[in-house]
Amino acid sequence: MRPRPGRSSIKICEDSMETKILLETGTNEAEILELFIDEEEYRGFYGVNVAKVIEIIPMPTKTIKPPDAKRGVVCGLFNHRDKVIVLIDLAHWLKKKSVEKRPPNVLITEFNNVVTAFKVSGVTRIHRVTWEDIKPLDGYMDGVSDAVTGVIELENKLVFLLDLEKAISELNPELAIKSSSSDDATPFEFNLDKPIKVLHADDSNVIRHNVKLRLEENHCFSVDSVINGEEAWKHLVALKENAHKQGRELTDFVDVVLTDIEMPGMDGYHLCKRVKEDQELKTLPVILFSSLITDKLAHKGEAVGADGQFAKPDLKLLGFMRELVEKRRKAA
Repeated sequence: MRPRPGRSSIKICEDSMETKILLETGTNEAEILELFIDEEEYRGFYGVNVAKVIEIIPMPTKTIKPPDAKRGVVCGLFNHRDKVIVLIDLAHWLKKKSVEKRPPNVLITEFNNVVTAFKVSGVTRIHRVTWEDIKPLDGYMDGVSDAVTGVIELENKLVFLLDLEKAISELNPELAIKSSSSDDATPFEFNLDKPIKVLHADDSNVIRHNVKLRLEENHCFSVDSVINGEEAWKHLVALKENAHKQGRELTDFVDVVLTDIEMPGMDGYHLCKRVKEDQELKTLPVILFSSLITDKLAHKGEAVGADGQFAKPDLKLLGFMRELVEKRRKAA
């Protein structure tokens, strides 16, 4: 029996948690692990996608402080299952003054093909939600933190979804997507009759900006950027209607869809599923570009018919998109 939305589908143990993703792919649902950080007179609640969490353990008894630890954000290094893992103090990274009211927990995560650990005050439970319930920050909440990607109300409290990718990319710039102005950004050059028209969906302003710069720097690509899968779907429907009205082919307006997976409103899996189920849109290549692309989770993209899957910040997808579009243009 499938658990009801809002109910925990994985029991959290104080000692550890081996995560097992129980969700069907493409339903626009997510499992959010709720954690908290204790401050002097306040407890802040935050959420991370369970798909990123390998397990939860008590605070390691032995850690080694690296000499180049950045501003106290890195608590140290510790050995876990024969692997040395970097431990990040999540409260310090969020610029919060935490107090230790109980023994802390450590989340061991894997995304961007990197295993990292985050120290938190504690964890509560896992919630099954839809991405429609997760709202992007706007208005007065927009200045809460650039480390937050969205907010959801759970059990009468606000839970802020964290951008953990931002944390590790700040510690290791090699894990950040380079803009075209970066000194070490790898140049690319394609000889095309006309630019490849890309619809790019990502909830991160920085990633949208840098991907657009990289794709458009040599006039090989033309990019329309939107903030989530919902906006991407609306955009595709509008393009389809315009093509009908003008008696033109859909590919006159868009060649490929490039999408993140985790996005408030509609996630990338659900967007891909809807595109592939539409009789006119299904020939459009859909490429998933996300920190969640791992060998363990690749089957999820395959289940919704994704044409390609690339882990951020791997920009090998540029050549992959070119080959897909060139092949289709030659066949037309």
